Amino acid sequence: MAETPGIDHAVAPVRAPPRHWLRRLGAGLITGAADDDPSGIATYSQAGAQFGYTTLWTTLFTLPLMIGIQTICAHVGRVTGRGLAANMRLHFPQPLVLVLVSLLLLANIINLAADIGAMGAALTLLVGGPSALYALGFALLSLALEVVIPFPRYAPLLKLLTLSLFAYVLTVLVIDVPWREVATQWWPSRQSGHNYLVTVVAVFGTTISPYLFFWQASQEAEEEESAADQSPLEAAPEQASAAFERIRFDTDIGMFYSNVVAFFIMLTTAVVLHPHGITDINTSAEAAQALRPLAGRFASLLFAAGIVGTGLLAVPILAGSAAYAVAETFDRQSGLGRKPADAKLFYLIIIGATVLGTLLSLSPMDPIRMLFWSAVINGVISVPLMVGIMWVATHRAVMGRFAIDGALRWLGWLATAAMAMVVIGTLL
Repeated sequence: MAETPGIDHAVAPVRAPPRHWLRRLGAGLITGAADDDPSGIATYSQAGAQFGYTTLWTTLFTLPLMIGIQTICAHVGRVTGRGLAANMRLHFPQPLVLVLVSLLLLANIINLAADIGAMGAALTLLVGGPSALYALGFALLSLALEVVIPFPRYAPLLKLLTLSLFAYVLTVLVIDVPWREVATQWWPSRQSGHNYLVTVVAVFGTTISPYLFFWQASQEAEEEESAADQSPLEAAPEQASAAFERIRFDTDIGMFYSNVVAFFIMLTTAVVLHPHGITDINTSAEAAQALRPLAGRFASLLFAAGIVGTGLLAVPILAGSAAYAVAETFDRQSGLGRKPADAKLFYLIIIGATVLGTLLSLSPMDPIRMLFWSAVINGVISVPLMVGIMWVATHRAVMGRFAIDGALRWLGWLATAAMAMVVIGTLL
């Protein structure tokens, strides 16, 4: 097997016993699938509807960048046994960490509002009825899953919900895709202007999202803590080879899955909506509704069903990642494996963020304005967060012999530079 950067090979590696490959999928797969949440679906739908096939190329670039930064986050969690906010609290000025985490919490609440509202609207498309009542029901269901059900029993459900993304693969199969046109038109055209640049910025911004950084790192730390035979790699370096191999496999699969689905969402609206002049998609549910008269009821229902499934996956992760970040910042107990009485602040943030997101989704506030401000805040904090992640991951004072180097280090800095250009592009 190829050497893993950062491992001291004087220590004899301990390989994990052979397991079915599906059992090796965990935090990486769930993180990747959660990236295609209803607000992300809206962004991808708008890109395809407005610009046709010429935004499909973005997935070729976001895939390696996502793999790089998410793998690094997972390494930090597994090596130190702590989440990102806990590591930043130990090594960065407290006011800076507080500002970044506060902005993350605000962005996640706005994103929760957009996702919960989209789920309600999507279920209305599927079965009829009041979307506001459905949105409230989905919020309560998500809270029950996170707060009431023990995480070891809840985690398999998250894995199962990742299958909902196949709805977008199936949607492509039931429409007539002119693959020859796709092959010749999927790069930017010479006529691409400012609106095109803004859309590309939005695609990058919704694909590489800060809440995913915190979730995967904290999940790696929590899974290690809950396993009797596992320890942080800084204390058990002999476990590194097997741990990094699993992380690489899990993260590669999760990010590939995420980007393939994003590609198919853009392709669907590019094929069905763009040729008919439907170029303004405000929400993911609106995209599903627009498909019905042009691609048929079945394609529309598949699209709407995918929104519900991905929302059920993403809402707990949005609330959970905010809770991890806040609790770790204040050095309080955190983790879905702990009982609410043992991690009061952690669960208070989960409940508070979900409740506030639900209230926002039921308010008359424009959902597009909510998505816009969520994207702006995520963009503002993504670059300093990624710089902080790279500082933590590359310093031996934090990571010891497992400080990242080589190709993974270059890929992490490339992802950081790409997001910096995205933010600059937003401000131009």
